[in-house]
Amino acid sequence: MAAPGRCGARLARWVLGVWWLGPATARGWTAPLRSLLGHQKRGVGTTFSGPRLASASRRYGQGSALDRFLGFPQPDSSLISCVPAVSMYRGEQDLLLVQSPDMPENPRILRVVLLGTPNAGKSTLSNQLLGRKIFPVSKKVHTTRCQALGVITEKEAQVILLDTPGIISPVKQKRHHLECSLLEDPWKSMESADLVVVLVDVSDKWTRNQLSPQLLQCLTQFSQIPSILVLNKVDCLKQKSVLLELTAALTEGIVNGKKLNMRQAFCSYPGTHCPSPAAKDPNTQPVANPQRIGWPYFQEIFMLSALSQADVNILKQYLLAQAQPGPWEFHSEVLTNQTPEEICTNKVREKLLEHLPEEVPYSVQQKTVLWEEGPSGELVIQQNLLVSKESHMRILIGQKGHLISQIAQEVGRDLMDIFLCEVHIRLSVKLLK
Repeated sequence: MAAPGRCGARLARWVLGVWWLGPATARGWTAPLRSLLGHQKRGVGTTFSGPRLASASRRYGQGSALDRFLGFPQPDSSLISCVPAVSMYRGEQDLLLVQSPDMPENPRILRVVLLGTPNAGKSTLSNQLLGRKIFPVSKKVHTTRCQALGVITEKEAQVILLDTPGIISPVKQKRHHLECSLLEDPWKSMESADLVVVLVDVSDKWTRNQLSPQLLQCLTQFSQIPSILVLNKVDCLKQKSVLLELTAALTEGIVNGKKLNMRQAFCSYPGTHCPSPAAKDPNTQPVANPQRIGWPYFQEIFMLSALSQADVNILKQYLLAQAQPGPWEFHSEVLTNQTPEEICTNKVREKLLEHLPEEVPYSVQQKTVLWEEGPSGELVIQQNLLVSKESHMRILIGQKGHLISQIAQEVGRDLMDIFLCEVHIRLSVKLLK
């Protein structure tokens, strides 16, 4: 049997996780895109399927979320947008961020803050709205560690998305030794917001029936900012009546200053439970109510699955329509303010959270040691993953190196879609000394 020290030394020297998108694979994927774009270097044409979901109120769009869940026919149309890529060069990305916006004659702008509890689906929704997976997503909490920015630009409108960490209490921040950014960033984002999107995970039976005290406190402090409610993960629900009950509770029976009258709309359908929300005075001002579980000042309600492109397109068109006259903040080819290295680091952490058990991924330190263009124009990356325990090394490497190789494959695939170039990524697992 090998001595423990030698075994540890071998593990510390083990370098695994190489994934290569060869020229043949990349050419096969990019050739049709280049033909669509006329050999443009940046941007890719993406065809979205027809929207099939609208807000619960009839003021926007031809169909409603409630109609969809009742099986009514929905309008069908197509939406085509050009989603810019992110440069793999940090210098180019930095120059683009400070470049003067290429605004049309009548530009419009909207700054949107996404708020919700951890794992409500904020980053998933942001990625779907943007058209690229630039924000990290996993089933574990606190995947988003600090505020990140995404930009949607279509025609004369520009929408800036501020993807914030899940709102937590100071008690949880101290108990779990979390970064201060997890506590502070959602509040800082509100200071420059034009619209607040409150996201609720309707599949979580423990949290879906009321808005968290911290979220309500935030809405109350910034009550002058318009807000909308998005009920996410509706595809996980089997009973339509749950959505009605949640809508009544989370809005206190009032949307856009009007009482919700869902009984009249639903009682004609046998077997559907119809709650009767208590009426509130729409003229009352927001006050700090310790017993409050909902917010009666939402302007709209959207019911969707953030995984559904068709669902999210309706919300996207609503946001674009809400943009107000004003100068753009970014060039139309800006997709995010993150550096290429930050995107890569976030993607690796996303996969670590997805594949590693319990607390293991939270203890892994990442260090990028190589980032350069290869001889054929490919992006070559090497990142060291540093762990403090040999047991964590064995878990991360996996049997015969399969796990770390799988992580590298998935990261490389995601980065190719973001940077639109071939990717060669190597992950090295090392023991902290």
